[in-house]
Amino acid sequence: MSTPGPAAGGLRRTLQRRHMHMIALGGVIGAGLFVGSGVVIGAAGPAAVISFALTGALVVLVMRMLGEMAVAYPAIGGFYEYNRLALGELAGFLTGWMYWYFWVIVVALLATWWPTIAPWQFTLALMGLFTIVNLLSVRSYGEAEFWFASIKVAAIVAFLCAGALFALGAWPGASAGLPQLTAHGGFLPRGIVPVLTGAVAATGFYFGAEIVTIAAAESAEPDKAVAETTQSVIWRVLIFYIGSIFLVVALVPWNDAARMTRPYVSVMEVLRIPAAPTVMSLVILTAVLSALNSGLFAASRMLMALARRGDAPASVARLDARGVPVAAILASTAFGYLTVAMSYLSPDRIFAFLVNSYGTVAIFVYVLIAVAELRLRARLEREMPERLRIRMWGYPWLTRLAILAMLAIVAAMSVIPEQRAPLVFGLLSVLVLLGVYALRRLARTQAPALR
Repeated sequence: MSTPGPAAGGLRRTLQRRHMHMIALGGVIGAGLFVGSGVVIGAAGPAAVISFALTGALVVLVMRMLGEMAVAYPAIGGFYEYNRLALGELAGFLTGWMYWYFWVIVVALLATWWPTIAPWQFTLALMGLFTIVNLLSVRSYGEAEFWFASIKVAAIVAFLCAGALFALGAWPGASAGLPQLTAHGGFLPRGIVPVLTGAVAATGFYFGAEIVTIAAAESAEPDKAVAETTQSVIWRVLIFYIGSIFLVVALVPWNDAARMTRPYVSVMEVLRIPAAPTVMSLVILTAVLSALNSGLFAASRMLMALARRGDAPASVARLDARGVPVAAILASTAFGYLTVAMSYLSPDRIFAFLVNSYGTVAIFVYVLIAVAELRLRARLEREMPERLRIRMWGYPWLTRLAILAMLAIVAAMSVIPEQRAPLVFGLLSVLVLLGVYALRRLARTQAPALR
């Protein structure tokens, strides 16, 4: 069995285990948790906890698959290489470009997020800042992410502790109990269907946990770091997502539309925390900064991996003397600026297409990862079992179940009115990539005849 190229390939292995832990934690805690979770809660009621648990279980399984492959092959581009190795060039091409596409769109969307500031000013400042951070060295990226993620983790831990004390009656002015959990129509006020559709909507909130497997190629201890972080993703999902969502639905009326536009601020107001909106705005800003930093890192490394395999222009694969892929970083940043420009020039067409397609593309990437693990694991067991230092649970049945569940999410999108546009636009994005791949193959076959 052929293997990917050298793990580091000229990149510097300067990310320490503390960086890797916080990269993984930061990937799980995104701005969507603080802002977008209210939409799911408003649709499903308190049972939104089940929605996040269902999707979280899928993410845990995918991360276990990635951990297995990343420890066996700490390669540049991570799962792009795994999919290419297990499923062929087309799968690798689609995975790499879809993942790059996802993150450059997220970078552009986050850069225009902050209210009260002109979007172009915020975009220029933030994208400029994180371009510089990523251009300095991978260590500077890791250090920035370490502190951003530390703030997010501290905020979530404080939120959980305060909420738990309130529920136990140990918080000033609180009486023990969870008053809102069944107060407005019960735990399942609208039945099971909104719970399942909520699981579909929650899928994109978890995307980002896989960045740690891309960073493995630049880690000083890839085996240990990836093994530890992929193992701990279980309790991270349980505590940070499920735990915090549970507190929201237990302390705030789910059917209060105004409060659900900012669910975590609403909990802080129930706890009578002074300046709650300001405090949470700062936490959300930190989450946005972290996502921008990691998004630019992930996009640049994926673009560099694509270039090294001939799936992108060779020039973006070059590293400077410090082992930094300068061209890949600048190219990813440039596309982010282009996306922002589209939000002004064509908000109802091109920009709407980009916004509606990127979430579905994320699900497609996870499906390809699972299929790749299914095939690569079998080959590893036959030819190099010593590389299987982390193993996917219940292989192959649990992997197959995860694939079926993700395909069910895609199928469900076709019957959920608000998810149809993202599904259609996501499929169009894949068709565009298939067309580009076909043209690329045609050009390669005709090139020898023209010489």
